[in-house]
Amino acid sequence: MDRLATKTLAEIYLRQGFFREALEIFKALAEKDPQDMEVQKRLEELREKLPPPPVHLPDPPAKEDKIRHLEKWLENIRKRGKN
Repeated sequence: MDRLATKTLAEIYLRQGFFREALEIFKALAEKDPQDMEVQKRLEELREKLPPPPVHLPDPPAKEDKIRHLEKWLENIRKRGKN
């Protein structure tokens, strides 16, 4: 993709509605030439338009793990109650 990363391709992606792809190309171009103000401007515009990427949350613990965890809590509570 590095050789294909051009402003023209990024603009085509923009016109076709492929904003994430355009953003990735503009990021690559900005890394190559941080002084290119046109690229910096387009990057800023795209970042404002696009929602942040989704945050991957860990899978909830399995039912058995929850039960084990709660049983440990109960055991500790009972021990404290005896003291």
